[in-house]
Amino acid sequence: MKALTIWQPWASLIMAGAKPYEFRRWRAPRSLIGQRIVIHAAKRPIDRKEAWEIHAVLTHRDRDEDFVRWAAETCLIPEKAIPVLGFAWRPQIPRAARLPLSAGLGTAIIGEPRLGTEIAEEFGVPRANDSNRDEHANWGWPLTDIEVWPEPIPMKGKQGFWNWPEPEDFGL
Repeated sequence: MKALTIWQPWASLIMAGAKPYEFRRWRAPRSLIGQRIVIHAAKRPIDRKEAWEIHAVLTHRDRDEDFVRWAAETCLIPEKAIPVLGFAWRPQIPRAARLPLSAGLGTAIIGEPRLGTEIAEEFGVPRANDSNRDEHANWGWPLTDIEVWPEPIPMKGKQGFWNWPEPEDFGL
């Protein structure tokens, strides 16, 4: 099975069903469309400032037009994302409750890639306001049929798609 390493809190947002698309500059390989992959949380520490900013925007999304637009631009489902982001930015969260790093979290099926601008429109972002997405998120890969593992599995990740070890590789 292939694995994809994703920075936190994004990996946990996928597993919570709050992030229905993974955005990349490139289209997912045709051979992986319709296939189950492992969602792996990267070793990279969480950018607490970024997590706090997204949490604030989603929490206050009804405040004014700017917050509504900024929340839509995240392409996140606020009700599912806010609890996850709460664990991402608060330094006082006990270590056992923090989002896991350098670990497999579960699996998802990659759907047919779509243009990022089309997806943003679904979330209420007018195409004219989404030129930023063209630079870093040309393609959105739908991630469906999420299966969260009971416990994260510690594992060193890699860039791009890589092979997740089979149970026999662990001597099981």
